[in-house]
Amino acid sequence: MRLTLFALALAIPALARDIPVADAAAFAAAAQTINAGDTLILNDGTWADAQLKLEAEGTAANPVTIKAQTPGKVIFTGTSRLSVGGSHITVVGLWFQNPTAEQVIELRKDSKQLASDSRITNCAVTNDTQLTSTASAQFVSIYGARNRVDHCYIAGKTTQGTTMVVWLSNESKDQGKHQIDHNHFGPRQKLGQNGGETIRLGDSKTSMQTAACIVEHNLFEKCDGEAECISNKSCGNVYRFNTFKGVSGTLTLRHGNKCIVSDNVFDGTGAKGAGGVRVIGEYHIVEGNHFENLTGDNERSALCIMLGIPDSPANGYFQVKHAEITQNSFVSCAHNILIGMSGDKKATLPPVETRISDNYIDTSKGEAFEIKCAVDGVTTKNNSDKKSGQPDKFQYEPTGPSWK
Repeated sequence: MRLTLFALALAIPALARDIPVADAAAFAAAAQTINAGDTLILNDGTWADAQLKLEAEGTAANPVTIKAQTPGKVIFTGTSRLSVGGSHITVVGLWFQNPTAEQVIELRKDSKQLASDSRITNCAVTNDTQLTSTASAQFVSIYGARNRVDHCYIAGKTTQGTTMVVWLSNESKDQGKHQIDHNHFGPRQKLGQNGGETIRLGDSKTSMQTAACIVEHNLFEKCDGEAECISNKSCGNVYRFNTFKGVSGTLTLRHGNKCIVSDNVFDGTGAKGAGGVRVIGEYHIVEGNHFENLTGDNERSALCIMLGIPDSPANGYFQVKHAEITQNSFVSCAHNILIGMSGDKKATLPPVETRISDNYIDTSKGEAFEIKCAVDGVTTKNNSDKKSGQPDKFQYEPTGPSWK
């Protein structure tokens, strides 16, 4: 009987625990004993210069959770940062105010302990001071595989470095497939140099890696850091159902192939330099988007197809091939569709095997097409200035944390 009871006890998993955490020291101690299903509950209040690191293994049914005692009332300041590695970890309700750390939220504990199947939700990273730094810094860095960042508010970055980055490796096979959804990316002032993107997926060195990320149902508002609000630098990503409102920049398919940009709304609200989508590379689809009140020209036209560089280096401009531009609507834009923009003096290759079809193009403010190169490789069909089924007004879902 005793052996039977002992065996039964071993078969029953440990009960999940709610563990109150008062400060960074208590967090470090609790992190040493964390089990699947446990929840670390951070006390309300201001956490100054708190360096929190956790490596844990939760499960889909029993994740490890780090959450605020009251969402929005656990406030991290100064050099505070959160780094989590392992699997099935959920972070809920934290607020990082005016951060000065080079990395604020990292989905890895260190270079060898990345996060997978984990989630940052209902959190915020905001800055309302005029911080300056020569070091590149990120508010959110996403590593590993199948992570999600959702219903967060991220705004106010003034220092060099992309606000949110998906990092890839040329060595790893299990990576990417992240989801970035229902976030509100608030204002970011002009940086005055490269490195002011709001989101970047990959980089030049890893741009031929398949990231297969989904960026959807986000609101980008006055994200003016640089010309590229979103910089795509990997393959197989999907950008859909996002709203860009008063953004002085574009969604740029800078490097990588086989991406889809669909059913987004680009409403410039007349903001200076407001653009739409810039196309570089192969097998991209730009479909069902609505472009309205965009003032940008050249690279910041509503739709810009770039010239390619022969034998382009990884950080150059690859020729546009097999692009599909279809069923988009262009309303009251200063410059609608530009074909053949040069971003480099070596760029001479026009788009080939590219089709532009079934688009509604309002020409009350700008010509339907601006041609700057040979267009033998471009087919146009059924593009019209007559109304069709495309939307007339931008709409977006409420986004960001519920407590904001």
